[in-house]
Amino acid sequence: MHTLKTIVLMVFLSVFFIFVGSVVGGKQGATIALFMALAMNFFAYFFSHKIVLSMYGAREVTESEAPELYGIVRRLAHKAGLPMPKVYIIDSEQPNAFATGRSPKHGVVAVTTGIMRILSREELEGVIGHELAHIKHRDILISTIAATIAGAVSYLAQMAMWANIFGRHDDEEGGHPIVALLMMIIAPIIAMIIQLAISRSREYAADEEGAEIAGNPLYLANALKKLHYASQAIPMDANPGTAHLFIVNPLSGKTIMKLLSTHPPIEERIERLESMARGGRY
Repeated sequence: MHTLKTIVLMVFLSVFFIFVGSVVGGKQGATIALFMALAMNFFAYFFSHKIVLSMYGAREVTESEAPELYGIVRRLAHKAGLPMPKVYIIDSEQPNAFATGRSPKHGVVAVTTGIMRILSREELEGVIGHELAHIKHRDILISTIAATIAGAVSYLAQMAMWANIFGRHDDEEGGHPIVALLMMIIAPIIAMIIQLAISRSREYAADEEGAEIAGNPLYLANALKKLHYASQAIPMDANPGTAHLFIVNPLSGKTIMKLLSTHPPIEERIERLESMARGGRY
């Protein structure tokens, strides 16, 4: 169900992108933006994981350096039928974690020093299971494509602004100027909301699959309770553009508008996991 919802949202976002392109700049404008989006997506696909790891000063660790963490990742990766991902540690007091990598063969699991201090072994297994689920579902690729299309829509909206400023109102070139002006205002908002909906949908799916990988939904549910309160109490210098990668929003203490959150409500995630435990669905 979560996968179907994501596909529907991706298709809608793609169709909306084409529509905005036709309104703003006709076929030529849409084609230019599309090629730019593809170039951005190519770069993000191959290098985004290196960029985000470098951004947070993550360092790769071996089994001898972090035996418990490494052992958990190896055991759960084997259980999930995944190749052993690389393991990284981020020197941050805020307890958090994320997965990256363009495919299961290039998977990376990164955790903060803070998360290893406050979670029990079982809770850490719940978190690692969640991150491995992201790798298994290729969520990094999905979110990259969504972000690229959303970014391209915003680019087309800027084209609409400049087209109106310089008075290009030929219907054959870019459509009616009033319609183009409306697209300039609402297109980026709609694209952003769809992108956030995709991120939220993937979190629910990763919670469910991660609970099965870890062996008990309560492992992750209990971990989320601790992480939620800690992320609000302990600040993290996180880039908003990478907030969707983390298991809990690293900016949650600063976020006011829930509509613009990259993560679903933590209470709902916990309730879903506890419902899984009650129903024995794992």
